[in-house]
Amino acid sequence: MKIYVDSADISEIEAAKALGLCDGVTTNPTLIAKTGKSMLQAIKDICAIVEGPVHAEVLSLEEEGIFKEGLELSKISNNIVVKIPMCHEGLKATKRFYDEGIDTNLTLIFSASQAILAAKAGATNVCPFVGRLDDISETGTNLIEDIVTIYDNYEIETKIVVASIRSPLHVVDSALLGADVFTIPGKVLTQMEKHPLTDMGIAKFLEDAKKFT
Repeated sequence: MKIYVDSADISEIEAAKALGLCDGVTTNPTLIAKTGKSMLQAIKDICAIVEGPVHAEVLSLEEEGIFKEGLELSKISNNIVVKIPMCHEGLKATKRFYDEGIDTNLTLIFSASQAILAAKAGATNVCPFVGRLDDISETGTNLIEDIVTIYDNYEIETKIVVASIRSPLHVVDSALLGADVFTIPGKVLTQMEKHPLTDMGIAKFLEDAKKFT
């Protein structure tokens, strides 16, 4: 089990690293736009402090553009994973990256059939989005269960990177199902530390400790 930080914010990434909770980083254009940096600069800054995989997303939606952008991203650092939107052209580009030995992540996965095609195209990782499925009244973690079962049935090595995590429950449920990686926003990582009974217990210990002074 690995935890990636779903952020392009250096302070969030550093905070997770300090707790040993940064096995890698996932980014996307939306997260990078929040930093005010260019795509290239934001990815370079992240790679400078992260040893694990750094997932950097292409902007093109046609095969040649995806492949060209991905090659440029892969030159930034040897830990770059080229992140590609799930689409017909993306699948074609993924096969080319596989042939070149470049790691990829097929993102915006919302069905098991998409995950099957991504794996067959040679994707190193797939990113099913659980929170966005919940938003449309589906149970996002049901998709994780389906993909885990299918990949286990055929001993598929493509890693399942659970994305669009909105709460600690998404992490726990996906972990129980056997997902490989959880890419988690800094806010949810902080929520995972907390429990009201823990806070009450600490307060009680501190109050009792006063009796010994």
